[in-house]
Amino acid sequence: MTFGYIVRVGVAALALACLSAAPQQTPGQEPDVKFPDGKSQREEILKQEHQKSLRDVKEILEMAGQLQANLEKDDYLVLSVSSLKKAERIEKLARQIRARIQR
Repeated sequence: MTFGYIVRVGVAALALACLSAAPQQTPGQEPDVKFPDGKSQREEILKQEHQKSLRDVKEILEMAGQLQANLEKDDYLVLSVSSLKKAERIEKLARQIRARIQR
């Protein structure tokens, strides 16, 4: 082993150590911002989105029950406009929840 080889290996090891110590960030992701009280902005956003998803799921369940009652009440040849609107609203809320979860 030559001195030059040892130096190159040392420099490579130092470079790897520096890279691994740097905060890992995916391209396009903004750095995490801290509020003055020390809380993470990203975590607060995630908590709010989780609460919104829970509210949306509750609304979906209520509307699904109403839709079921309407469908049982209506004739099989007739579909009420309110039933169609409820089904569309349920679908829209489900898409919003899926989009939040996928982030």
